[in-house]
Amino acid sequence: MVIAQGLPFNDEINGFCRYLQSEKQLSERTLEAYRRDLSKLQSGCQERHITSLNNIHSQDIRMLLAEQHRKGASSKTLQRWLSSLRSFFRYAVRRGWLDANPGDGLQAPKAARKLPKTLDVDQSNQFVEVQGDDFVSVRDRAIVELFYSSGLRLSELVGINVTDLDLRDGSVLVTGKGNRQRRLPVGRCAVTALQAWLNERKLHAPAAEPALFLSNRGKRISQRNVQARLQQLSLRQGMGQPVHPHMLRHSFASHMLESSSDLRLVQELLGHANISTTQIYTHLDFQHLAKVYDGAHPRAQRRRDDDTD
Repeated sequence: MVIAQGLPFNDEINGFCRYLQSEKQLSERTLEAYRRDLSKLQSGCQERHITSLNNIHSQDIRMLLAEQHRKGASSKTLQRWLSSLRSFFRYAVRRGWLDANPGDGLQAPKAARKLPKTLDVDQSNQFVEVQGDDFVSVRDRAIVELFYSSGLRLSELVGINVTDLDLRDGSVLVTGKGNRQRRLPVGRCAVTALQAWLNERKLHAPAAEPALFLSNRGKRISQRNVQARLQQLSLRQGMGQPVHPHMLRHSFASHMLESSSDLRLVQELLGHANISTTQIYTHLDFQHLAKVYDGAHPRAQRRRDDDTD
């Protein structure tokens, strides 16, 4: 699809879209988003009788931005619109259609940052106390305990193999974003639940299956399956709200931060390379993590005081 004739800058915008398709090889869905954004630019310029790219100034873009904002466009929509315009203007400058980029220096209204939903400590304890000794209950109890114990992402949890788990040491090796691996402490309650699951798993797992958590069919459990199980557990445990994997991760981070006040510790445990653009990732070795973790996490106490191993 090309931009309809009759609006300003048709040739330039169509040329830009062909460039995105052939050179950048963007998907048709992404191209459609660019076309919609640039059509808004065209309509706004037509209303202001702007027919040449070089007659567009920063103030014109600012006014169009404010107009869309008054009409109820979200901050996310405005940010994407402004990003599309900047890309088009940069291309136009390279082609000599524009002397300067009128989108430089402009910012869309920032979206209000929504705080992640968390469970308090009592709610977390209520949720992870899954009763039952059947295959599904034992597995689900181990899953939610490990989620809350170690603050895992959903993809990290389903990707764990049996060989990644060291219950004697109370640790688990996980692979996070960018295939970055990190070793995390596992709390006492989670160790107990995982040991029970490993005993149950032996009765059902095919010999060649490496996955820690299995579905009823004996295969690695899927992310969708875990999400569905947590939805069902939310009702079964009387939570009064759906509990999803990331809520347990957020709860873990919140409780650790409240107890330890150690932001760098939480950053390391969560596997964040950067918490913000101004914060430098600080590496803490596993022994230090384990020590602070044992004293801070409400379900930790991985070792008894008299345990000398």
